[in-house]
Amino acid sequence: MKGPPVTLDGPMRAAVEDAVREVCDHRHWPLHAVNVRTNHFHTVARSLGLKPSRHLNAFKAFATRKLRERNLWIHDRTPWVDKGSERWLWTEESILRACDYVINGQGCDLRDFDSWPVRTTPR
Repeated sequence: MKGPPVTLDGPMRAAVEDAVREVCDHRHWPLHAVNVRTNHFHTVARSLGLKPSRHLNAFKAFATRKLRERNLWIHDRTPWVDKGSERWLWTEESILRACDYVINGQGCDLRDFDSWPVRTTPR
């Protein structure tokens, strides 16, 4: 890592998900699953013959650009680590299992607590 750990708040998570969807639309990659967490994101997307590293690099680049467009990332450095998990999914069964992991294997859904009003007096 080139800096302190990054925590993605609600607006940042929304920007990253939008970027993932945008790159898939732009590159004509069917997107099967996406889940953006507070410190990482998972995707399952399909492209014939491209190395998974091409996906990873595109997702990181589009996500960084989207965060900067929305003034959610003002640093010169990237918010992402140099590496990331890259998997080839060879069968429909492996794609289904990966989608299940991405959607259901990350814990509970994250709420957008950032947009909730702050209560200043106790109930």
